[in-house]
Amino acid sequence: MNIDEALRDAMTVEGAVGVSLVDYDSGMTLGAQGGNALLDLEAAGAGNTEVMRAKLRTIASLQLDDTIEDILITLQRQYHIIRPLSDVLVGRLFLYLVLDRGRANLALARHHLRRVEQKLTV
Repeated sequence: MNIDEALRDAMTVEGAVGVSLVDYDSGMTLGAQGGNALLDLEAAGAGNTEVMRAKLRTIASLQLDDTIEDILITLQRQYHIIRPLSDVLVGRLFLYLVLDRGRANLALARHHLRRVEQKLTV
């Protein structure tokens, strides 16, 4: 599944507001679906690059032999899920999914995003 297909698939999650694929070396958004006037996916992707980098630095400084499955940021009205791609051959990329907290099922959304990641080819 290519990037556009994967992002469209991610948007089928109940409560999805927007999704993007971000390179966390550069902060560049490689593709996006959804979003609105209150959610600039490119700006959010660049900002969450710093979240990703900070967590990776923390894992390294603690000398943990582990990897990030996903990072969940819970807001009053939204869930933000950052899911790094596990395939080391594609570079340092993450999927970023924003959900309307009132309409989303977080467990199902995480499961769906995992499936999207597994089918995505970059």
